[in-house]
This record gives sequence, C-alpha cells and structure tokens, in this order.
Amino acid sequence: MRPSVDSGRWPAKAFETEVINFSAKVFREGHDSLGAELVLVSPSKKTSRHRLVSGAPGSDQWQTSVQLSELGTHRFSIEAFADDFDTWHHNATVKIAVGVDEKLMMLEGIALLNRAKLEKGRGKSGLALIESVIAILADETKSAAARLAEVETAAVLDYFWNNPVKSLVTESEQLEINCERKLAGAGAWYEFFPRSEGAKFDEKKQSWISGTFKSATKRLAAVADMGFNVLYLPPIHPIGESFRKGPNNTLNAGPQDPGSPWAIGSSAGGHDEIHPDLGTVEDFEKFVKAAKKVGLEIAMDFALQASPDHPWVKEHPAWFTTRADGSIAYAENPPKKYQDIYPINFDNDPAGIYQEALRIIRFWIDKGVKIFRVDNPHTKPVNFWEWLIAEVNAENPEVIFLAEAFTKPAMMHALGKAGFQQSYTYYTWRNTKHELESYLTELARESADFFRPNLWVSTPDILTPYLQFGGPAAHKIRAAIAATAAPSWGMYAGYELVESVARPGAEEHIDSEKFEYKPRNWAAADKSGRSITGYIKRLNQIRAAHPSLQQLRNIEFHHTDDSAIIAYSKYLAAEHNPDGKADAILVVANVDPHAVRETMVHLDLTKLGLPVDSQFDVTDLLTGEKYRWSTHNYVRLDAFANPAHIFHIGKAH
Repeated sequence: MRPSVDSGRWPAKAFETEVINFSAKVFREGHDSLGAELVLVSPSKKTSRHRLVSGAPGSDQWQTSVQLSELGTHRFSIEAFADDFDTWHHNATVKIAVGVDEKLMMLEGIALLNRAKLEKGRGKSGLALIESVIAILADETKSAAARLAEVETAAVLDYFWNNPVKSLVTESEQLEINCERKLAGAGAWYEFFPRSEGAKFDEKKQSWISGTFKSATKRLAAVADMGFNVLYLPPIHPIGESFRKGPNNTLNAGPQDPGSPWAIGSSAGGHDEIHPDLGTVEDFEKFVKAAKKVGLEIAMDFALQASPDHPWVKEHPAWFTTRADGSIAYAENPPKKYQDIYPINFDNDPAGIYQEALRIIRFWIDKGVKIFRVDNPHTKPVNFWEWLIAEVNAENPEVIFLAEAFTKPAMMHALGKAGFQQSYTYYTWRNTKHELESYLTELARESADFFRPNLWVSTPDILTPYLQFGGPAAHKIRAAIAATAAPSWGMYAGYELVESVARPGAEEHIDSEKFEYKPRNWAAADKSGRSITGYIKRLNQIRAAHPSLQQLRNIEFHHTDDSAIIAYSKYLAAEHNPDGKADAILVVANVDPHAVRETMVHLDLTKLGLPVDSQFDVTDLLTGEKYRWSTHNYVRLDAFANPAHIFHIGKAH
C-alpha cells in the first residue's frame, strides 16, 4: 500500500491542496471481476470512498488520486472485493453475443439486483434505478441482446461503478497521512541578514553601524514584490566575543567585526534574546507584523549550539562535551573549524535540554513565528526531533520545521520521517541533465511520502562551480528549474545580483556575509543590467498562477536528443483545479550555461492530458511567444539570452 512509511511506523506526508496517489497490490483467485476502494476517514471523522482503477497491465497495482484539503491526520484503508455486477455484465456480454445461456443470464442479473436491493445505503434514487434495471431484464417481449443494450447506459454503469455490488470483501490495515498547511509543502523562500539591510560604514569613526529590524523593514516590500512568501532570517540573537571569527572565517577578528550569527550567546543573553544591535524583542514583533502585511511569513533560525559566552556554558556545563585536556569541544566539519561554537551534548542531561529547546520554540511562537529553519539537525538525536516536533505541533499544528541537513540520505530521510515538514536537498550539486532527471524522480516518487524537498539555489555557505563560472545564464537556469520542478524553492540574497565570486579554493562566497556586513545598493544593481530580479519575479508569478507547479508528485520527463536539454511537464487534472480546468506546464531548459543548444523534443502527450498525435498551442510564459507543437518539436535555446522555455499547454487541434 502507498502512501506508507516504514509499514505505518510514521504517518505519510501531505499538504493542503496536494494531490496524493493512493495505491495497493490487489488480486484474487479465478477470473471474476475484482474491485477496490480507498476508504478515507478525515480528521473530522467524515468517511469517503474512492474507486481504484487498475494500473499497468499485469502489475496488480490499483490506484486513485485524491486531493486533500482538511488539515490534520487522515486515516485510510483499502477495501478489495468481488465486483459481482461487473462479473455478471462481462459474462452476459460474452454469452449473449454468441447466443449462449441468454435466459439464464437475465435470471442471474435479476437475482443479483434483488440482492443489491437489500444492501444498506442504496437510497431512494439507487433503489429506483435498480428496480428499473430489474424491469428491463424481466421484459421477455424483447430479446436478451436488446435488454442488455438498454442496461448498458452511462447512468446504469456509472451507478454500479460508484455503488458496486460486493462479495468476498477484505480490508487492509489502516494507515495514516498527515495533511499540513499549504506552506509546509509549497512556497518560495528568500534569505537575508537583517544586520546588512541598512548597515553603514562611518568614515569618520572608521566603524560599522549595524542594520536593524527597523531598517530591514524597508526591504520587505521588495522581497514580497519578487513573489516570495517566506523570509528566512539567520540567527538574530546575541553573538559571542570569544574566538569571534573575522572576515572569511579567519581567527583575527577586529573590534568592528560582527562575528558569525551562529555563534549564539553573550552577556546580553542567549536564544531567547535579540542582538542589541538589531533592536529589541518588541522591534522584532513589529518586524514580523510588517512582514505579514506584505504577505511574508518570517522563518527563524533555530540553531541548538552556543558560543563560549552563552549563559548555558556556566549554568549547564553538562550540556557540552569536555575533552581530555579539560577544554570544551568546539564544532568541526573538517577541514572547517568553528572555534566560536560549542555543540550540544545530548547524552548528559537530555531531559533538561529537551525542555529548554521546547521553551525556546514556544517563546518565539508567542512572538509570531510559525516557521523554523533548523541548523544542522543531523548532528542531534533523531528521537529528540521526533519528540520536539510532535510536542510543538500538538499545540501549534501550523508550525513548520525546515531541516538544514546536507548529509547522508538515510539521515535526511529519517529526519523527514521524524516530523520535519521540509528539508534542504542535494539539488545544489545536481547540474547535468542525467543528474537532475534521476534526483528529481527520486524526490517526486521514491521519497515523496515522507521527505519534502525545498530546492535552494544558493546559501551563504554554498557557491558551486556551476554558479561561480556560469554567470547570469547559470543563475537563470538553476532558478527556473528549482521554481518549477518542486513546489518549494529558495534563494539567498544576492543571487538575483549574480553574486558569484568564490573564496579561492572553496565552494563559498568570498567575503562571506556570515562574518561581515554586506549592504547592497539594490537600486543601482537593478539599473546595472546584470540583475535578474525581473526574471525571479516572473518565475514566482508563473508558480502562483499555475497550480500544477504547486504539486510535488506530478513531474514527468520527456525525451530530448541533446544531453544538455532537459524537458519535463507538470499536469493537474480539472477536478483538482479550483477553476475546473486542467493545468499543464512544460519546461524545456538548456542546462549548459556556456552554449547555444539545439535538439528535438519528443513528448508523451498522454502525460500532458492531450490526445495522442494531436497538435496543440503552447505559450512561453517567460517571453509571451506562441507556437503550435505536436509530438516531435525542434528547440533552440541560447543560454545567454533565454535558457529555458516554460510553456503553458493550450487547446489541442
């Protein structure tokens, strides 16, 4: 059965408006007709039934798609049965066609329908239809073939499809699927450092003046205008002085170096305080409200670690690891060293750490925060996250946790199963056509029941060679695919300005904003011609306008003759679209940022909801250009001009 996570050990994941594919292996002895239904019980205890249809021939896989809308835990099972009406209809069709057992087939049909009349839940209209069919079958003034033809109307066949006559009923075990709010699965994220927004260098004093929540508020409208709906902030707490890092993660910090926000804690307080340079807790609450007014939710960083100056170090020394020489172990990710950060040791006082973490989360929930981006969750026990997220969501089911876990697949998957609503992914390092097709298929098929991907194109820590050397074309390509291949994507400030200079020998930005102020002249950058702000805005407009792009599991790949041109589609059936129309998007992208590529694109039109071998209209939503396409189509994509088509599929001809 699917969706099922470790045989029901964990609930499967869904989000509001997501279309879920339910399926099961269903089989029986003999040749009589088989039927199957999904029995779905909503959080409000309403039961609905949905017929399953047979999948690939010979696979015994039966399936149906249901769009979930009610928030909370749904319970479902699969009911299999002998479909007695369909068996009778098949036998009658075959025998009457050759003149065998004609009278017997009429009698057996009448007997079957008389049994159906006794079943509960048929209702007046159902009973009336059954009586009319009995009358038809009993009318001996007409031939058996004529009577059968009268029965084979759409009204009769649809009724018995939706209200089957069952026997030999078996029911599976009951499984769970948790439906969360839409932003848990579909959203556009943006990251900036509040201290950089409005930061100024005082030439007279030769010192920096930090940006504040008040100055950062001025940037909110621009972020919202680009179409983002979540604004993620790196840690906003007091920063330690001990072992403070200077520019580019050096150990020689000067008096004006602000330090890494992830080195949390000083004499000004810890995780429940605001850095004094940014303002007060009240200023932060006003910032959250200002963001909400322009359609942005604030995501706060939750980093369970401490600087050497954090109050925890004195108050709870057991929460850290003491090495053989008596010193406290600092964080390391060889060859990187973080002398300014002490990791938490969960072995010594787990109860105390658990309760403190829960207290901190609830403190910020009370200040208006409903989303937490969790730093390095894979370095903490999985059972801790299972407990914490369950405790928080039991009281605040709207709260979302994003796992920043670039680690081995098993751990990333375990965190998703334990409750994390979203996770960072390997998308950052999947750049070729083959890599993308393989990885995106995995995300949409193999792990979709428990692992929700958020495709970040950049972070303060990561600047891949693809972006370092690909220029604006690479930035457009990565954004176009991230924004359309999955329902959630994200970017770090400066991406729209094509900031791509790396620190020598590293996959990260030179003069990293993690360790210094980085004010940007946004107005001047937009006038420079290098900015791709308009392109990013258009991508988010397309996402918002097309619900097929707000789904995870519906991606389908199409063949192209060129190894650098990828083609995929996303289709949403009319019954799952609020406007009652099918929505189909086709993306064709050149993943080579250094060249013009030409190819033939070969489409499986059934994946686009179109008749085989039909011609149809397409509109490029990026340029407005219109074409007439068919199964086989020529494409030329200039990476330097327009590296991707995002087509809306129009009517067939």
